[in-house]
Amino acid sequence: MTVYRPSTKHLYSEINSEAVLLDTESGTYFGLNDVSNQIWQWLQTPSNEQRLLELLLEEYDVAESEARADLQSLLEDLAHNGLIEAVEEQAVQVS
Repeated sequence: MTVYRPSTKHLYSEINSEAVLLDTESGTYFGLNDVSNQIWQWLQTPSNEQRLLELLLEEYDVAESEARADLQSLLEDLAHNGLIEAVEEQAVQVS
């Protein structure tokens, strides 16, 4: 199963309930709204997409189909920009 975890090439700063990520290789900033920031916090512990979806549905009043689509879009965007890595679960060691 694929899990997602933050890459090591970013800096993170939180401002109120929003956050900014800086890609240290490209110098590009990425803004995260409150929901995206919450997902980022959950990703500090490597998680698979299903677990992240469950957390979203517990935390927010949103239809599962909408949450799934938005989550997939966010994960694709973060991965495309090198801010998270997708790895096989057995390759992840959680301390």
